[in-house]
Amino acid sequence: MASSSVGSDVFALLALLFISVLVLLLLRYYLPLRSTPAYLLVPVFLALALPASIIILVPIDLASSSGTDTEGQRGIWLPDRVMLVSWRIAYWLTFVLTWVILPLLGEYSDSGYREPKDRFIYSLRSNGRYQLMVLGTGIAGAIYFFLQNGFHTDSFKGLVMALAYTWGLILAIYLMGHGLVALPRRLFRNASVSGRLRRLQTQAPKVHDKMEEAVDELDQIEAQVLQLRQRKSGISKEMQEWVEELAEVSSAPESRPTTGLARTPGQGIPAVVTERYLADIGRKLKRARHKKARFINEWDHLVQAASDLQTILDSANSQRLDFGRARPGTSPLSNLTLLTPYMRYHVYTHLLPFLRLALGTLLSLASIALIWSEAIHPMAPKLSLVGLTVVHHPSSSRGEIGFAGQVIAALWLTYMCTAALYAVSEVRVWGNRALVKRQTYAESACWYALQVAKLTVPLSFNFITMMPRTVFMGTSFYKFLGKLIDLTPLGSGFSEYFPIFILLPVCATLFGLYGKVRNVVGFGVLEDDSEDNDTGFGTGGWREGRALIERELQNDSAHVGLASNVRGSAARALQPDGAGTVTPPQAQARSSRAAFLPSAQTQGNRGRTSTEQEDEDQGDRYFFQDLGQRVRNTLETTDRPAWLRELGDNIKTPKWMGGGGEGRGTSAFGRWFGGRPEDGRVRL
Repeated sequence: MASSSVGSDVFALLALLFISVLVLLLLRYYLPLRSTPAYLLVPVFLALALPASIIILVPIDLASSSGTDTEGQRGIWLPDRVMLVSWRIAYWLTFVLTWVILPLLGEYSDSGYREPKDRFIYSLRSNGRYQLMVLGTGIAGAIYFFLQNGFHTDSFKGLVMALAYTWGLILAIYLMGHGLVALPRRLFRNASVSGRLRRLQTQAPKVHDKMEEAVDELDQIEAQVLQLRQRKSGISKEMQEWVEELAEVSSAPESRPTTGLARTPGQGIPAVVTERYLADIGRKLKRARHKKARFINEWDHLVQAASDLQTILDSANSQRLDFGRARPGTSPLSNLTLLTPYMRYHVYTHLLPFLRLALGTLLSLASIALIWSEAIHPMAPKLSLVGLTVVHHPSSSRGEIGFAGQVIAALWLTYMCTAALYAVSEVRVWGNRALVKRQTYAESACWYALQVAKLTVPLSFNFITMMPRTVFMGTSFYKFLGKLIDLTPLGSGFSEYFPIFILLPVCATLFGLYGKVRNVVGFGVLEDDSEDNDTGFGTGGWREGRALIERELQNDSAHVGLASNVRGSAARALQPDGAGTVTPPQAQARSSRAAFLPSAQTQGNRGRTSTEQEDEDQGDRYFFQDLGQRVRNTLETTDRPAWLRELGDNIKTPKWMGGGGEGRGTSAFGRWFGGRPEDGRVRL
């Protein structure tokens, strides 16, 4: 009597429901669900839910084709027909979302046009070059496929699947190789509270500069919109309505003075205003608002994390940790009232660092096992550590997988996808795309959902190839996708041997080759988390970052919440309903860093111990300052010859250089090269 799969059916449905709820919560965290249109929300939801369901579908497929003979240990399984239909639905929906819907939808959302027709045409044009590249690659691949197997339906379907799998696997192997090293390393580094605080201080100047640049960029674009609004002649009625809509989106009031680019009419606005110009302004306005929200959120998070870490360090003497009143955006553990200050101190000082070290060690071992399995399984499949941990009944003729093997398979696949997606967040070649809490740009949401959908299928098939051949060749996934990939010798060899190249990103990340390439070429692809940047002020070092954070916290003490005057108005202006009307900061009002850093450093030094001050006196900045002072004293106390003192006395300063034709007490030669006039003024 054949066993029934009713229990497995119920489990699969509950798992899909649980995944859907998690995806909705994730979307709610990054997107305002009420104001997000359905044409954007539904594809993004499917692009996240379908890949997540594949992580559950692969272990079910493995157990369905290689289940144990014992009924109680078979695990979750489904009939072959159900598995095949599930793979067809999941794969082709993911394929269409990845290569057609999400690219068009992202450009459609990024378009600055008003009418849907104009937006769609802009999206087609923007994706035209990309689609032509895909079409050219497809034509080259079609010639090879048709010559190898003849012209029939399986050849065309195999061509489409193989090309999509090839590009996805190349990107997935590179990103996963980086993430397998970077993710455990980050856990190890974050286990040290002082080291994590130092890294945040090192990153602070860069983040602060980007935030100010984003504020200035948005100010300039909003000033252009205001100038367009004030211009009545030469603009049709429809365009005036368009400009009014842009002005409503803008957070700048009419009383704000125009700045920078839009101050001069000839420079800011062309003589003839066209629809293309207004669409470009609208597109720039949306991107600038997203960029501003992104770096404001990043700066808020950095300042909050640095403040909490400093509080943890300061509690070492009293062994009482209190973060103050509950604040929005902090972790639930920090706001948990069940913990006493003494218990909270031990949790943050001992328990959490230990858990990070333990998890980092576990993930390091998992990374080693994955890298070993990727490199060894083409030559010796039986030595694959991933396969040995999943197949728990190797004594049978074909290998059998029970419920424990399914759980381990799901964990392996989840870690592979997590490592690849973690690397996506570190790669710095994606432009202005970023995920921001409740304010994620529509184009960024489509792009990140596209990456999730693009990476999951190749990683899933790559995972089952690390099983014994008798196991993975019997799965419905292989019968649906694998046979078409192995349709040609080139496709079969690429799928089997290309994962060995995971050693390249692993070695590059492990030995810091990205930083060396950045030093040689002048730019970096990946964010360098090295701790070598330990310089002082003016070079983006940790001392400068510490002063910026201290100044921010001092400003926060006089206001409610974390946002300062600059960021508070910006945060209110960037609410999804657009109700904020507070004036954003001006570019002219931004003080230079050199003006506030010395005073901030002085205020920060009041609370430091003598040991820290002595340590700072040994820094590079103080060494060069002391050396320069000694050289200056030596030069000033040295008697100069008479011919050197009289040099330039007869040279008169021209009137266009600010002189009246006389030397005014100091020679022009001396003033040009650092000499000071007698009244003590300095020429800059």
